Amino acid sequence: MRERLILIDSNSLIYRGFFAIPALTTTKGELSNATFGFASIFLKAIEEIKPQHIAAAFDLPGKTFRHEKDATYKATRKPMPDELRPQFERVKELLDRFGVPMYSLPGYEADDVIGTLARQAEAAGLEAIIVSGDLDPLQLVTANVKLFTTRMGFQNTVIYDEAKIHERYGLAPSQMIDFKALKGDTTDNIPGVPGVGDKTAAKLVAEHGDLEGVYADLTRFTPKLRESLAAHREQAFRSREMATIVTDLPVTLETARTRWRGYDRAAVLA
Repeated sequence: MRERLILIDSNSLIYRGFFAIPALTTTKGELSNATFGFASIFLKAIEEIKPQHIAAAFDLPGKTFRHEKDATYKATRKPMPDELRPQFERVKELLDRFGVPMYSLPGYEADDVIGTLARQAEAAGLEAIIVSGDLDPLQLVTANVKLFTTRMGFQNTVIYDEAKIHERYGLAPSQMIDFKALKGDTTDNIPGVPGVGDKTAAKLVAEHGDLEGVYADLTRFTPKLRESLAAHREQAFRSREMATIVTDLPVTLETARTRWRGYDRAAVLA
């Protein structure tokens, strides 16, 4: 049986906790909703997945290669709330007490780091389970990579494998990039093609394979859809480029560091 590696998409879980959980505070008045949310999902993942390895990934401050290619990338996203910033340090302190190594790389996002580590885990014979607060990592799913994510609030979770993705979208994981390129993503300010929503995007990719297949013959579509696709062709392909997670970064999965040996309960509680 393959050993399991949990890859934690830290930023997405912290943000998810901050906006999904009321403003909890400690007895000293420190805001703790994001930290509490992160910890609850982290512990639930350990309990349900029972990993032999754990690693966490973080975004770093500053622009990424996607901003360099397209200045509008994430341009509509609001700055981090001041009350959230200290909770990032709390989460890092928590992970340190749990003995979990943290990975990041300047110019890239946590998703890219996770994508790279997931591919290395596969090559090393591990099963990788990505723990995230969003669905962006669906494109990384394979026979040996799954996504453990939140839904309907914060405590309810679901695990996406290849079959679960096909059940929901009718697509293979690799097609989720083209799906996102067509429908866009308001969170990251990826425009996609105007007028193309989830259902249309899924149908187009399922029937024609990928973005190239969709654009091979626009005469097959209704005049309205044909016009929108034609007018926004360059935008669609640029959206795909922005949505594609990088999986070959110069970061190395160190299984000796990621080995999960339990934790010192007293140190974590303190």
